[in-house]
Amino acid sequence: MKLDGAAPRAGGPAGLRDFYEDPAVPVASGDARSRRQARLLAAALDRPGALVLDVGCGDGTAAAVAGPILAGHRIVGVDWSHDALRRAAPRMSHVVRGELDGGGLPFADGCADAVLFSEVVEHLVDPDRAMDELRRVLRPGGHLMLSTPNLAAWYNRALLLAGRQPVFSEVSLRGIHGRPGTEVVGHLRLFTARALRSFLRSSGFEDVRVSAAPFHGVPRGLRLIDRAACAVPSAASILLAHARRR
Repeated sequence: MKLDGAAPRAGGPAGLRDFYEDPAVPVASGDARSRRQARLLAAALDRPGALVLDVGCGDGTAAAVAGPILAGHRIVGVDWSHDALRRAAPRMSHVVRGELDGGGLPFADGCADAVLFSEVVEHLVDPDRAMDELRRVLRPGGHLMLSTPNLAAWYNRALLLAGRQPVFSEVSLRGIHGRPGTEVVGHLRLFTARALRSFLRSSGFEDVRVSAAPFHGVPRGLRLIDRAACAVPSAASILLAHARRR
């Protein structure tokens, strides 16, 4: 994920853009999430040759995992970051530079059958405007497959009870403060399952269904618990939302 949702302004989003253009910032998430999301989309697409926009494709790792599951459909990677697109190009047949703010995505209204929006919304300054743009490029009835970390993940509930900062939340772009982990990834927005459903419905989407995926960063000894938590999306690590454009 490196698709920034804000135009540069002094002292704010310009710094965010510099942060996301840094090659050291992680741009890929776990394979389990990518596979689950791709299977959901493959089951939903009702005709071959669908146009799927992977908005915020990052380095293309997720698309490479999803590609065999979505065989027969055309996946186009979209990102703002030149560095991310350079790394994505060997993994994807089509990549396009675009952003959710400014001039918008370089696609016609209603052209896409589906949008993959994976681990992006939590990085955006203006998620409302981003949803407007995704809705614009989707055809009526088109599919939105969105994934994002869960603020109410099972371990975050325990951390908050202990007075600790939840995993996925960040108070600085310069370092980790008060939570487990070592990587700063630039999260600005965090959702619970209930908040995500409400947000998508208010953004012009319907038939919102939320499932779950495990988080690749969970310590090895806790991974069985994390996979089991996927049976209860409201407590799982990663939220997978499938919605349709009204």
